[in-house]
Amino acid sequence: MQKTQPYVSRWTLAFCGALFAALLPAHAQAPMSYLQTAGPAADPVTHLHWGMLAISLAVVVIISILVLWATFYRRPPAQSRPDGRPPLETARDGLSWITIGVGISTAVLLGAAAWTMITLSTVAAPAAGGALHINVIAHQWWWEASYPGNRQSEPVIVANEIHIPVGQPVLLELASDDVIHSFWIPKLAGKTDMVPGQTNHAWLQANQAGDYRGQCGEYCGAQHAQMALHVIAEPPDAFAAWLRRQRQPSAAPADMQALHGQQIFLARCGMCHTVNGSDAHGRTGPDLTHLVARHTIAAGVLPNTPGERARWVANPQDLKPGVRMPVVELNREDRQALMAYLETLK
Repeated sequence: MQKTQPYVSRWTLAFCGALFAALLPAHAQAPMSYLQTAGPAADPVTHLHWGMLAISLAVVVIISILVLWATFYRRPPAQSRPDGRPPLETARDGLSWITIGVGISTAVLLGAAAWTMITLSTVAAPAAGGALHINVIAHQWWWEASYPGNRQSEPVIVANEIHIPVGQPVLLELASDDVIHSFWIPKLAGKTDMVPGQTNHAWLQANQAGDYRGQCGEYCGAQHAQMALHVIAEPPDAFAAWLRRQRQPSAAPADMQALHGQQIFLARCGMCHTVNGSDAHGRTGPDLTHLVARHTIAAGVLPNTPGERARWVANPQDLKPGVRMPVVELNREDRQALMAYLETLK
């Protein structure tokens, strides 16, 4: 006997959709939410989103009321004439209703189109000058960000964590090292693709301090979902202090164990990673000069703690299969020495 599928009425679906829309603001504080934004590159789009949602809900409500009225309205019975002949009725063609509906729809659509064009113009480029420039390169599966230096200072290169000053526009040059990626910080700006062999441009600005989580928005391989990015917005003085610290080379190891760990790092890791102030100048993997100062490792996969760093070095393929970091075979003593050296990269 074939089972009948439960019937869900259109009214039930409409009610659930309206309820879902009403409850959306409750989730607006989620790390990747774009429903509440915090900068001029994203706020106009958010306002447009809520405005279009309100217009759409208003259209649904008005149409629903008119349909219900047309369904249940009944004309009063016509009265017969005194001589017994059928009553004389005047046909109503409803042209006035069509005229009103077309007029209102046209005005709303023109207004929505104008609002959309104004929004696109507003978010196309920052209004103020004095922007900070950052170059971002996407790799499978991590982010490299560099702050161009001047004649007296070398550029600062960081991984998976971008610091910006609050209230200042940031111009981004976006490129890819391998496949197509997409740069996306939902609370600060929309998506911008990163295409191999091509440099794209975007901008963002944070109006309040905070940690804004980002994500690669274009499928780029097996670990696409674990290619996170954090934008740390902080007051200008704090940002300037952070940038000065990042320009400093790493400190020399202060004990024998860390010194032994540095030798292991140079022999086994230095061909892929850079540590300014040492002989490690590899560019395949992230720059580790100030590794300990970062909040996460492996592009957001793990918190940056001594225990998690040890897990990552011991077997990165177990935590992020397919990552280009190989397993480095070390005995217990050498691994502890390497961890002691990594702990000095502050």
